[in-house]
Amino acid sequence: MNPSGKNYSVRSLGNVTSLGRIELHEALSLTGSEVTINELPSGVSVPFVHAHKNNEEVYVVLSGKGWLYIDGDEFEIKEGDAFRIDPNGARCIKADNASALRFICIQAKANSLEGFTQTDGIAVDVKPTWL
Repeated sequence: MNPSGKNYSVRSLGNVTSLGRIELHEALSLTGSEVTINELPSGVSVPFVHAHKNNEEVYVVLSGKGWLYIDGDEFEIKEGDAFRIDPNGARCIKADNASALRFICIQAKANSLEGFTQTDGIAVDVKPTWL
């Protein structure tokens, strides 16, 4: 349960289209994943190549285009692209010189998913006002 005593966390993030990085781990008291909303200004790169000990990453490109480096391969990425990287994958991301790059990154422990939407979800006998 959430430290607030409720089964959920809701926070206003403000203007999520502004430049910068928004980390949701603490804001939402996340316990099974890390989620960030990121923007790299045009021509800017994450300043290091990195891998992870345990976490895979899923990226969803929201706007712009850029370049992705994974294990020596370099390829272009653009709005609408989604990709997953194993923990051991050496990675780096860069915005195109003519375009800022806005993306969501989700980290979760690799091989930890035991169920998902249809196998983890259960019907509950209550309804919101709109049903």
